[in-house]
Amino acid sequence: MSTTVSPLQIGPHTVQPPVVLAPMAGITNAPFRTLCRTFAGGESKDGASGGKGLFVSEMITTRALVERNEKTMQLIHFDASEKPRSIQLYGVDPATVGKAVRMIAEEGLADHIDLNFGCPVPKVTRRGGGSALPFKRHLLRAILREAVAGAGELPVTMKMRKGIDDDHITYLDAGRIAVEEGVTSIALHGRTAAQHYGGTADWAAIARLKEHVPEIPVLGNGDIWSASDALRMVRETGCDGVVVGRGCLGRPWLFADLVAAFEGRTEDIARPSLREVADVMVRHATLLGEWIGDEARGVIDFRKHVAWYLKGFAVGSEMRKRLAITSSLEELRSGLDELDLGQPWPVGADGPRGRTSGNNRVVLPDGWLKDPYDCAGVGEDAELDTSGG
Repeated sequence: MSTTVSPLQIGPHTVQPPVVLAPMAGITNAPFRTLCRTFAGGESKDGASGGKGLFVSEMITTRALVERNEKTMQLIHFDASEKPRSIQLYGVDPATVGKAVRMIAEEGLADHIDLNFGCPVPKVTRRGGGSALPFKRHLLRAILREAVAGAGELPVTMKMRKGIDDDHITYLDAGRIAVEEGVTSIALHGRTAAQHYGGTADWAAIARLKEHVPEIPVLGNGDIWSASDALRMVRETGCDGVVVGRGCLGRPWLFADLVAAFEGRTEDIARPSLREVADVMVRHATLLGEWIGDEARGVIDFRKHVAWYLKGFAVGSEMRKRLAITSSLEELRSGLDELDLGQPWPVGADGPRGRTSGNNRVVLPDGWLKDPYDCAGVGEDAELDTSGG
């Protein structure tokens, strides 16, 4: 069945196909974005875009940005070919969010700002941030108003979840507030904060949000493990595009599949051999070393990716452990060369990957759920001081 999808318009930026790399802490730094963009097609013929799709930074904390924290300033570094440059911001204090957005706009640090209202991790929600924040309707409105006002001509989008848990669903109210405050588009992860990444994403909620806010584009997120999943989500929900997160862990070439699928070339699906995967692994580690400015630190940072890249391949547990403690490119390449690199892409390796835990207790500030409108006690002190999730 064919799926026709119009280009996604994010302010002045046309995203075609309408595919977005989800911000992921410790993952979607400049090296990983470079890999994904390369597989998505590199620069367009006119040089106007650094790859087909939209590739968003790691989560940047507004307080750390305003204070020009050294790590944060590195995280907002974009390659010259990244167009548009997309930054995702996290904040809980409207004034601090406003300062951060104005800083980005006035200093030309990015071309697009996405606001994080979807993160479920305790260190974020215990301060009232991420997926906890939309429960406070007035606070959400105040943050969006400050962000849109401070952004000037830069488009502001937001990413959120269904709510805190099944008893505290917020996404429809949040979507209406977003429209009223001038947000350009909304991405919905079809899970609550309590679900984390467990269970099955509720795509029906994405369809309901699309019907509820027809004025702006709605993007769907959750359980997109393959290009066919992305096309099916669009067909079933009517969403205007897809946001892909865990599905591309250890598989940056998924963006090649997504581009092909949305362009009608559904037969062009990547099935790399282990040799090809190994080459990408070394490239990824190399890019990390160049970005950090230290080969050993780059390889060490790459270690968390090893299991994702090797998922499904016949690689013994001892070799997996050895590859996951390498400290140099030579050591990484040498270990990979000992594998049976002729192995074809494994059956079933396109399925779920990454964290799958669910049914978690959401850690919230004291009394957070007593009143969905009272914002007392939320201010600068609730801001995280480090970026990256």
